[in-house]
Amino acid sequence: MDAPIEIELSGVQFNRVGYSQRSLAGTVLLLFLLLAPGTLLAQEIVVSGRVVDPEGNALPNTSVEIVGQDQVLAHAFSGPDGQFAVKLRSSGELVLKAEASGFRPVVHPITVRQSGNSAIEIRMGQLSSRIENVAVTADVNETDVLSPDPGEKVFVRQDLLDANPGRPGAPVSIPGYPIETASSGIKAPQYFAPGVAGDHGEPIAQYIAVGSYLVPNNLSANAHGNGYSDPNIFIPEILESVQIDGGAFNVREGNHSVNLAATYGLRSHIDPFITLTGDYRDLDVVAGLSLTPNSWMAFAASYGNGFLDRLEHRQQYKFNGERLFHVGKHRLTLFGIGYYGFSYVPGLVPIFPADANFPNYGDTIDPRQKDQTHTALVALNDIWQLSGSQQLQLSGFFRTYNLSLFSDFGQGLIRQSEFRTVAGGSVNYVNKIAEYLSLLAGFDYEREAPRRDDLDHYGFFNPGDPTYCGPFTPIDGNNITIASLTPYIAAEGALAHYFRYYLGWRRDQIDVDNEDLLYPQNSFQKWVAVNSPKATVSFLPKESWYVPLISFSFGQVFFTEDPRIGTGSAAGTPVATSHSYQVVASKTVHKTDLRLTLGHVTSSAQLAKIDPDTGLQINEGPSRLRFMTVAVRRNFSQGSLLATFSKADARDHDTGEPTPEAPRTLFDLLGTIQKLPFRLQARGEFEYVGTKPLGTGCLPNLNAECTGTPVKEFRGAVVRPFLNGRMNVGVNFLIASGFTGQTTENFEPSQIQEVVGVRIPSYASISLTYRFGRTAP
Repeated sequence: MDAPIEIELSGVQFNRVGYSQRSLAGTVLLLFLLLAPGTLLAQEIVVSGRVVDPEGNALPNTSVEIVGQDQVLAHAFSGPDGQFAVKLRSSGELVLKAEASGFRPVVHPITVRQSGNSAIEIRMGQLSSRIENVAVTADVNETDVLSPDPGEKVFVRQDLLDANPGRPGAPVSIPGYPIETASSGIKAPQYFAPGVAGDHGEPIAQYIAVGSYLVPNNLSANAHGNGYSDPNIFIPEILESVQIDGGAFNVREGNHSVNLAATYGLRSHIDPFITLTGDYRDLDVVAGLSLTPNSWMAFAASYGNGFLDRLEHRQQYKFNGERLFHVGKHRLTLFGIGYYGFSYVPGLVPIFPADANFPNYGDTIDPRQKDQTHTALVALNDIWQLSGSQQLQLSGFFRTYNLSLFSDFGQGLIRQSEFRTVAGGSVNYVNKIAEYLSLLAGFDYEREAPRRDDLDHYGFFNPGDPTYCGPFTPIDGNNITIASLTPYIAAEGALAHYFRYYLGWRRDQIDVDNEDLLYPQNSFQKWVAVNSPKATVSFLPKESWYVPLISFSFGQVFFTEDPRIGTGSAAGTPVATSHSYQVVASKTVHKTDLRLTLGHVTSSAQLAKIDPDTGLQINEGPSRLRFMTVAVRRNFSQGSLLATFSKADARDHDTGEPTPEAPRTLFDLLGTIQKLPFRLQARGEFEYVGTKPLGTGCLPNLNAECTGTPVKEFRGAVVRPFLNGRMNVGVNFLIASGFTGQTTENFEPSQIQEVVGVRIPSYASISLTYRFGRTAP
């Protein structure tokens, strides 16, 4: 048996493996097969293999070219499993070029001979050569026609997960984008961006990358919040990465992609494992396995009471699974989710109580508050490799969703409930014609159908009869259908040696149908058309130059509003539009990555959101947001450090008043270290969210701006491997001060606004993970 030969080539690691080891071909990137040596006829040579990231996970949508005499002889994209195959009839001295988002392009001479069979593995080395598989984040500066916007990728390490048994719902922390939940328990958490009050996802899009298909995770016109997106559905261990971009600059990212788009990437393989995480009030159980090299499944169950005085009696059950099929030139990825959750939730309480007569029953004003959610999703992506440079993708998904949420915002108990189905499909065509031109053309369809989208009022809490809800008063009840037909087209390529361009356009034809079950006169149907141009120009200097990479982007984007009229008198704004501008500059100096992002977003006026207490639509004037984010990253041989600082100014364009609940100052410091004494590994993150403006109406000055309190959190995990890496024992902790979900509410019968939030408790928990058959490297 030939011994493997390892060669380091300019940021890429090649492993050359002998013919007798062809059974390992599923883990390699380049495989040269000479079909008939010695013949005078030109024989077809197959170049196939697999591309992987620094942690050995598959890198889909990697562009691989074989170039000879300044011509592209063969081209292919890697599939969801990282594998690709191209055919060529030329041998000799050629050039291999591989491009993957988040990594520098690989350009290296290769020799294709008419003899022998060999297999070669390429591991993209921008991260692995510098941090030895402890990557936490990376800038995504190398853009293509599918991902034109420079962004950031957060890698999820299975051994250092953000385990939050007492505060579940956040599968992964995204540095610089704090995550909050206004009720703890199982209620969906809410990501924030600089200057953006997200309302559970209205201007922040979430996607699930199934193969190369972006499955939307936002739910428009949700009973609790427009654009509601719930990362609770993921089992953290199945996530490989989360990629963040500006949202407005990619034709594939549409509804709700105003200020931010987060795409969750899935692992291609899972080592069989079981994890127990718990403390004196909570217990989580997670298990996963790969039945075949092309499939995996994971299960999770969570029980507990949290760390607040109000016991949650939480129950959560999750299933995530994926299967990859190869049929001829087709690569099919099938992904599924099942989720059920129930919990009592503490809810919002006054932070600076001005009304001493309003009771507080231990971190809650109403112990009847609770949340019940279940959802199921199945998605399929087919990548059809038409030729070396052409690719056709066919995709679709179907989802069911149910919500029943009981809350009390000071006016008595309310219920927000719905059941919906969501279906969508996509077809797109990619053709990389030359270095100066790649084309993308596609068509998307999505239909959301919330049924019994209800808002109901009950009574106030009575300690003498704690189960009594009070008189039932329906406020609104609607059957809603929001359907969109979306053609889009984009072109991307090199303008010159150091410049790249991206031009895109999409048109969303949106059908809004609102059937009002309580007030039939408020029913209506309306078609709305939105044109969204996109453009990005990037300057890519040589690494030896002192100037930074600079990218300028422009995009128009939108989100669909909640069409319910409630107790109002007329239809509101069906679609809100925004114009977004972004400048990104990045440079690596002495192994330290520096990144500056400047943004400017203007949004149209809106009359849409339903106030849960009054049932009236909320009128929001046109807004303007300006922000600046500075990130500094240093990767070491055994760890990494990332600091992010953001300042933002979000205001009503007409009045100049600050946008309520929009964070103005964000600071995040994230560090990991792979090797400590006693074989310990550690990860820590400090997050600071400055005081937010919360509107007016508070004492002592009713006309002055209400403000809350800053939030400080320090999350950490320390892990120790045992049994040659098969077992990990860890401690996870949170040290916190402040309140999440800060806003203002008035408590009946007072009309004075009070600052409210949910107290953030500190905690510590223990985790035990056993990986079957795993050994230390």
